[in-house]
Amino acid sequence: MENIPIEEMLDKAGNSVYKLVMLAAKRTLELVEGKPSLVPANSSLKPLSIALEEIRQGKVRLKEK
Repeated sequence: MENIPIEEMLDKAGNSVYKLVMLAAKRTLELVEGKPSLVPANSSLKPLSIALEEIRQGKVRLKEK
């Protein structure tokens, strides 16, 4: 998987780097705990890479309270 520019993901996290990091961390933890991936991924990818790709594609978004 190629490097994903942060600018492609910021709008999915309210234009906040902090919120983007928290979103990626929470989704990575879900993947590690066994939740299924929302994007096609092979077994050599790390959970963080999968989480970032899901965010970039808009499959995972920040939930506003």
